[in-house]
Amino acid sequence: MSDPSSPKPNVDPLSRVQVLIAMGVTAVVLLLFARLWLFFDTSAVLLPLQWSGLALLVGIGTGLGITAASALMYRIWEAYRKSADYYLELVIRPLVLPDLIWLGLLPGMSEELLFRGVMLPALGLTWFGLILSSLCFGILHFSGSQQWPYVVWATVIGVVLGLSALLSGNLLVPIVAHITTNLISSCVWKLRNE
Repeated sequence: MSDPSSPKPNVDPLSRVQVLIAMGVTAVVLLLFARLWLFFDTSAVLLPLQWSGLALLVGIGTGLGITAASALMYRIWEAYRKSADYYLELVIRPLVLPDLIWLGLLPGMSEELLFRGVMLPALGLTWFGLILSSLCFGILHFSGSQQWPYVVWATVIGVVLGLSALLSGNLLVPIVAHITTNLISSCVWKLRNE
């Protein structure tokens, strides 16, 4: 359940249509950025995306692990709980349950294509590339200076998703993990706060 002392977004509430358009536009912008990166950096390669049952299972398992860790952080880290509630209030409150499918798919695919599919290999499949691409992923989730815990947590999740990409060598694993995490977390938050 939402913490009553959590700050409410100090912006006008968004409508369902505004949130859906923002998700769609953001996904398109991230996909275009990834495509342009590949076009202009002729040495850049896309991390392979290979369909397999094992990759799907590993992705789902990773997503469930991230979801469980996020739930634990939500319970024990008050600053993160307030920051997450602020962000989720802004993004999820206006949506209806079927819209959450888009919240899982659009960011899960576009963010993973850019940050783990293009950026991570371009920066190097090393600790440096992992940390830098994860920091960029965290910064993408910045929604105001008081929401720094959400950025910190998104950066940590970026490391986990990056590790899943590095260890598997398959972009499908972090995509499925990201989609799983977004779907479960948003459904749980929506059902508890309606």
